[in-house]
Parts: sequence; structure tokens; C-alpha cells
Amino acid sequence: MSDTEPIRPLKDVWLRPRRVFRELATHPIGATDYILAAAQGMATSVMVYRTQLSGTGTTAAQLLGSALIFGPLGGVVSMYLFAAIYGRLGKRVAGQSARNQVFHVLAYGGIPVAASLILWIFTALLVGDAAIVDTPGVEVDGFVAFVLRVQFTAYMLLALWSIVLQVMGFSETLGLTTRRAFAVWVLGQLLGLLAFLFLSILIAILFPGIVPPTPH
Repeated sequence: MSDTEPIRPLKDVWLRPRRVFRELATHPIGATDYILAAAQGMATSVMVYRTQLSGTGTTAAQLLGSALIFGPLGGVVSMYLFAAIYGRLGKRVAGQSARNQVFHVLAYGGIPVAASLILWIFTALLVGDAAIVDTPGVEVDGFVAFVLRVQFTAYMLLALWSIVLQVMGFSETLGLTTRRAFAVWVLGQLLGLLAFLFLSILIAILFPGIVPPTPH
């Protein structure tokens, strides 16, 4: 694709992220950003539920329902949180940062994670509830175990590519070297993790019934 051709952000961000983020820099936050944030929230929720809540006795239908209800909301809320964090970091490190640019980097840079929802769908079609719930004490046959390993590996590769895209996006929009952009990305993730831990503790104290039981 030449630089004179119009960009197709959802497609071109995979291989031409710098140009995509450069073109999106002047665009306001739009519906596509929110859809991508919601999809990322759903994909992350499914992964968290499968790895953290599978031993609590919750069924696949309940976990999937929670992911469909709370995943999109969590994705949008976390996107705003991280946009605020990276916006502040951008102003400190680069002296400039626009909220719409940061939001675009997080939303479009997270397209690989959002695309992992397709993997979950195909995996569920192949192996059923095992794609959502890892039941302790239940022996999984070789084919199912193989499919789950392939799916998990593919998810991790997509998550890694999302990190690469977001780092390149910050490098482009903030005018930083790739190394400094990566440092900004790591610091923002750490600050976001601390914020989520604080909120989790606060919710656990104020609303103890909301927090799911810890698997034994």
C-alpha cells in the first residue's frame, strides 16, 4: 500500500500502524473506538474467568454471561482509565498528549486482543464448555487439550502484538523513540494495575458479596 492510498484503520493497523495512528491523530473519539474497547474487555474477561474462576463451581453459561454483560463495560471504563494515565505520562515525558490520540492508540492497538474473540468462538465450537471452564479433577482428552493449548498460545501472541502496536502508536503520537515509548507503556500498565488493585480492595471492603470466592 502506498502512502497516497486512503487508510483502512481496522486492516492497516496490523502492518502499517505508524501511518494509521498518524492519520487518526486528528480524528475525534468515535463509535469504532468504543466497540474495540468493549471487544477487548470481553476477550480479557473470558481469559480471566477461565484462568481464575474455573474452580469456583461456576458454569460455563454463567461465566460467559458475566463476560458478555460486564466485559464491554469493563473494557470501556479501563480504556478511559488508561487513556487518563497515558495522557498524564505523555505530557510529562513528551510535553504533549491529546486524549483522542491516546484513546486511538489503546483502542486500535488492541485490535489483536479484540480479534481473539474469534478464537474463543471457534474453540468453543470445537471443544464446548472446556473452552470457557477448566474443571478441576476432570480428565481432558488429547484433542481437547491440544486445541486449548493452541488457542492459549494464539491468544498470547495476539496480546504480544497488541503491545507492539501500542508502543509504536505512542512512539508516533508522542514523538518518542521506541525504547522510551516502551518505557512509557510499561509504567502506564503498572500504574493501571495499582489503580485496579486499589479499586478491587475498596469494592471488597464496601461490597464483599460482589467479589467471587477464591478457588481452593
